[in-house]
Amino acid sequence: MQYVTKIISMMIFPHFTFLFMPQTAHPDGIPVPQRYGAIVAIALGITVAVLDGAIANVALPTIARELHASPAESIWIVNAYQLAIIVSLLSLSFLGDIVGYRRVYQWGLLLFCFTSLFCALSDSLGMLAFARVLQGFGGASLMSVNSALIRIIYPQRYLGRGMGINSLIVAVSTAAGPTVAAAVLSVASWKWLFFINVPVCLAALALALRFLPDNAQKARGQKFDTLSAIMNALTFGLLISALSGFAQGQSGKIILAELVALLVIGTLFIRRQLKMPIPLLPIDLLRIPIFTLSLCTSVCSFCAQMLAMVSLPFFLQNVAGRDEVATGLLLTPWPLATMVMAPIAGQLIERVHAGLLGGIGLAMFAAGLFALAWLPAAPGDMDIIWRMILCGAGFGLFQSPNNHTIVTSAPRHRSGGASGMLGTARLLGQTSGAALVALMFNLFNEHGTHASLLLAGVFSSAAAIVSTSRMTQPKHTAE
Repeated sequence: MQYVTKIISMMIFPHFTFLFMPQTAHPDGIPVPQRYGAIVAIALGITVAVLDGAIANVALPTIARELHASPAESIWIVNAYQLAIIVSLLSLSFLGDIVGYRRVYQWGLLLFCFTSLFCALSDSLGMLAFARVLQGFGGASLMSVNSALIRIIYPQRYLGRGMGINSLIVAVSTAAGPTVAAAVLSVASWKWLFFINVPVCLAALALALRFLPDNAQKARGQKFDTLSAIMNALTFGLLISALSGFAQGQSGKIILAELVALLVIGTLFIRRQLKMPIPLLPIDLLRIPIFTLSLCTSVCSFCAQMLAMVSLPFFLQNVAGRDEVATGLLLTPWPLATMVMAPIAGQLIERVHAGLLGGIGLAMFAAGLFALAWLPAAPGDMDIIWRMILCGAGFGLFQSPNNHTIVTSAPRHRSGGASGMLGTARLLGQTSGAALVALMFNLFNEHGTHASLLLAGVFSSAAAIVSTSRMTQPKHTAE
């Protein structure tokens, strides 16, 4: 990797190659100003990876029309990217523990750059879907080790702030997706949604080569388990397929076949992991109570988030009579409140137990969700806005401390596995939430949004209880 990236950096930045010397990890973070450069490298990479998960949604009708595809077929442009991420995230985080988080992140940037160009140059749906699968692997490389990198970049006493910044980046990127897509499409072809990734990735790669530190501790002597990686991909792929199929009313025979295959492969996969000293699926980390409780909290909270964010536009447009622009504006206070609260929560974690912060945040989140569920049929803008702010502020207060706990409760040399589990929990929660929205609309028709919001409130309330229970666990960092 170092030879490839050095050659590329010399070609792109011929007068500054003296800068591209790798940083070594320090016992407790890396010094300023290197720390700032490393954080910008991570911020740019995570921004494009998260942004590309949503940016194509707005352009789907245009892409489908230009590539002569049906609306149903065009959904693969989105699904191919998300599915590639979720089936490869844990494998890449495991690889990071072995070869180094810095190396996995740099390869991810390189792959994301070239596959973005591949997406932009695609002239058929099949070609674009294949390019999106490869781009998803690049995005997974970035998402799988970003939290692990933050752990070795920041001094322990400031780690909460680093996690807060990371949560802020994810929130901003998620919120900006539709806006960025609309802005690009107003002046250029859909291909520029992917072209714009190239200079961002090159800039991030330049910073990553210069500032990202390498692992001080690696899984020495551990070999990458290809069979486990395949079984992991099949397990999560079958799980997501079965969930989506059930929610969409797919044939019962197909769903049953997927569940049987999931049960067989999943059982064999877990049994294999239990025999390994350092498993690809970090089951051993689940023996740490606060780690497991935090993961459960994360899955429930992101499931609740997606139940609300996917179902609310239907209420705002079909019931409340808002148009697409007004709907987008009314949804914006949620991520804005998360943006404000996430860095604050990141600093509070240095003084307050994450279980308490998470419990308070999730209780606020649940209150906002239940308040949204009981909106009047003709709500005013402020009726909607204050509820959105309550949801976003509660979610922001919970997310940073929870991420901090997941990463720091694992031993330092297993930070990659913990980072991968964090990302997997988020994606699993989001995918399950989106599937449950489809199920609620199939079961309750025009009351689907109401049912989705009530279910989201239940999930958030359960997560608040689980989060509060973590206060019985010691506030410590595993080494």
